[in-house]
This record gives sequence, C-alpha cells and structure tokens, in this order.
Amino acid sequence: MAQPDSPAHVAILPSPGMGHLIPLAELAKRLVHQHNCSITFVIPTDGSPSKAQRSVLGSLPSTICSVFLPPVYLSDLPEDVKIETTISLTVAKSLPSLRDVFRSLADRGNRAVALVVDLFGTDAFDVAREFNVSPYIFFPSTAMALSLFFHLPKLDEMVSCEYREMKEPVKIPGCLPIHGGELLDPAQDRKNDAYKWLLYHTKRYRLAEGVMVNSFTDLEKGALQALREVEAGKPAVYPVGPLVNMDSSTGGEGGLMEGEEGKRVRNRMKDLKEAAARVLSTEDGSLSELARRWKNQKWN
Repeated sequence: MAQPDSPAHVAILPSPGMGHLIPLAELAKRLVHQHNCSITFVIPTDGSPSKAQRSVLGSLPSTICSVFLPPVYLSDLPEDVKIETTISLTVAKSLPSLRDVFRSLADRGNRAVALVVDLFGTDAFDVAREFNVSPYIFFPSTAMALSLFFHLPKLDEMVSCEYREMKEPVKIPGCLPIHGGELLDPAQDRKNDAYKWLLYHTKRYRLAEGVMVNSFTDLEKGALQALREVEAGKPAVYPVGPLVNMDSSTGGEGGLMEGEEGKRVRNRMKDLKEAAARVLSTEDGSLSELARRWKNQKWN
C-alpha cells in the first residue's frame, strides 16, 4: 500500500516525434527533481522505437519509466498526408493500448492521478476519464500560439474564406494582430484534414482540467493575461516556462550577427535569460500548485 509521503504518479503521453518527446522530457525532469513526482511515459508509435527516442528516455532519472504502445498501422494514408493528420490518427488508434496500460497500473496499485498530453493528444482524455485520471495539456510552444488555439473555434465560425485571404488582420486575444497568411501551416488550407484535426483538438482543449504553457510573464505578459482571464468552461492556464537548457556554456549565442543588430539581439537574449532565471528561482508556483493537487488526489 502506498505511503502518505509517496510521490504523485503522473502519466505523460507525447505525440509521436522527437519534437514532442523532448519538451515533455524536460517537464518530467522538473516534476521529478523539484516536485517529487513519479512519471510514466506512454508512447504511441507507428513503427519500432527510434534510437533517438530510446536515448532520450534512457537518460532520464530512474523514477521516470516508459512504455511503448504497440505500433499502429497507417499504410492506407495518402502519400501527401500532413503530419498533423498522421499524429492525430496514431494517437486515436492507440487508445485501446492506452486503456490496457491504465488498467495495468491500477491493478498494480500504481494508478496515475493525472495524464499530461501535448498539442494533438486530446483523444486520450476519454480513456483517462474512464479511470478517474485527470487530463491536462502541456503546450510546448508560446502563449501567443496557445491563445490562437483557444480562439480558433470562434475564428472558424466567423470567417468563411481562407485566413490568408482575409482583408483585416487576425485578432488573437492578448496579442498584436497578424495577417492570416502568418498563421501556422495547418491553418493555411481549411479544406485539408490537417486543419480539421487542428480544429478538432482545439475544441477539446476545454475538456482539460488545466493547460501548462512553456512561457512566463516577463516574456508574454499580454497573451498570458488573456489566457488566465476567467471564462466559463475554460481550463486554468499555468505558465511553467522556461523549460529550456539554461547552460550558457553551450555557445548558443556564438553564431549571432555582428554590429548593432547583433548587439540588440544578444542584449535581448541576456534579458530573457535573466528573467527566466528569476522565474525558475522564485516563481515556480504553477507547477508547485499542480504537484500539490496531484498529491492530494491520491487520497480522495
């Protein structure tokens, strides 16, 4: 039987692809090191696990386990299918296997109290609810992009043409207006399945109990203020950034341009690093709040 001081168990389901796994691995490490959580990665695949996947997962702390779900087969998809469609179908077809994992965890007395998915994993919410597991989203991109995602269902209803054909700029809550042609790639062809999947997932974001976004107030104050405004049916938004490697010894600034423009960019990077360091050292309240909630859920 679990002890009262045992860690909260969180399941993390990354969408297929290294670009989804790596940010969630950073989140998992912080949950383990700073908030005493235990983690199980549940990974949908459409083939054998890659060497890169195994390398990332193998480098994680021992309290982070991983389970690769049986591969799903997508051989019937057209050659020009977009990645958003492939990812969404991989997750959707993996739900029976995800259900088996949750059942196995519960049978072993190691039930997860929360499931964290990323951008295209909302279909997993239904399975989580079956096992009384609270669903959350980790949004690895900017608060501006998240604000767009919450706004997209309304925008879809208001606009009949392609967004790039709009005469007026797109108004994203808390952000500067942008031209429709500057929206993310799957929003550029509303007839394509990639856009339909994007719209489907954004509508389901409201089913989450909370959304973690990889940003912080000093970086995106306006967007985060808009996201955190109380609205019926909208989940709480938790800025948990920056989930980045703060080690300046990697030389990431070495290739920046010279002259006044390069100086301006370097100064901006320095300001952001200092702001990020302040967040990490003094304002880790959002993840702390979630970790406490998950801890308490074990005994409800």
